[in-house]
Amino acid sequence: MSKQILILPGDGIGPEIVDEAVKILACLRDDYGLDIDMHEALVGGAAIDATGGPLPEATLELAREADAILLGAVGGPKWEPLPYAVRPERGLLGLRGGLGLFANLRPAILYPQLAAASSLRPEIVAGLDIVIVRELTGDIYFGKPRGVHINEDGQRVGVNTMVYTEAEIRRICRVAFDIARKRNKSLCSVDKANVLESTELWREVATEVGAEYPDVALSHMYVDNCAMQLVRNPKQFDVIVTGNIFGDILSDEASMLTGSIGMLPSASLDEHGKGMYEPIHGSAPDIAGKGVANPLATILSVAMMLRYSFGDEDNARRIEQAVTRVLDRGLRTADIMSAGMRQVGTSEMGDAVLAALGQE
Repeated sequence: MSKQILILPGDGIGPEIVDEAVKILACLRDDYGLDIDMHEALVGGAAIDATGGPLPEATLELAREADAILLGAVGGPKWEPLPYAVRPERGLLGLRGGLGLFANLRPAILYPQLAAASSLRPEIVAGLDIVIVRELTGDIYFGKPRGVHINEDGQRVGVNTMVYTEAEIRRICRVAFDIARKRNKSLCSVDKANVLESTELWREVATEVGAEYPDVALSHMYVDNCAMQLVRNPKQFDVIVTGNIFGDILSDEASMLTGSIGMLPSASLDEHGKGMYEPIHGSAPDIAGKGVANPLATILSVAMMLRYSFGDEDNARRIEQAVTRVLDRGLRTADIMSAGMRQVGTSEMGDAVLAALGQE
């Protein structure tokens, strides 16, 4: 039976970069036997404009029925005046919560061809290959109570709650340990256990889970030190596991070590390997419609989809090798442009990867 892929272009540059990824999927279907069907639906600001809400029930139902979801990006200044509860980003959070997508995998890999584009010296980042495993459905983004209220003194008070259950910590740690076991058998758990009780529990549970993986070296680090170490000596890390808000911040920091946030894919998985795949960058409304966005993170997200949800290592590697060939040819979008390279737009970069698929 064909695998069902739900395509959610979203807002801003989302439709442009997703178009290029769909080209790759269609090529793998037509020329390499990938047995898939693709369907498209609305989410985010596009859904608000069409239906009044950021996550229509029809979209959520299609997402539940799909084997995997490819998302572009959501949000933009057009919808920022809306109440928080109906902004585009609530559609993204609704998908994560509604599908139980608790494990966010964010690789930060520096392609050798892009060493000069990193914000750090090449000798510090050369060979960088980190995976950040971020818990995605708990923590301060989902904890209750939350909101803004008026206190007894008549002042507005904003409240968000950082909360984790033992079970939530245990399951994300197991995902991270399993990944570390397949890589270099080194896992760093990041918390703020010196001041936050919820992350004190995190450290205790991570240590308990570590006893189940005696072949994986477990270390612990406070989040502020980790942020510093990612800039000072990033290659000391192999796999990092952390909570939702810390992972959000650290993975964006790590992305800049690789030269551009436009190069980094991500996967958000449930307990059975079903996932939503998306570039980690946002909707970039300032360049939307100009044809200059980098589609490589979205294309590499398709490779992650094939690997993690479909178990198709051959086609995953085929995509990754095609991206490497294109970079070897010196093609660059504006965000990764450097002297001596040839600048191309969104569609031309996608077409180049498409052509490189057949150059095995």
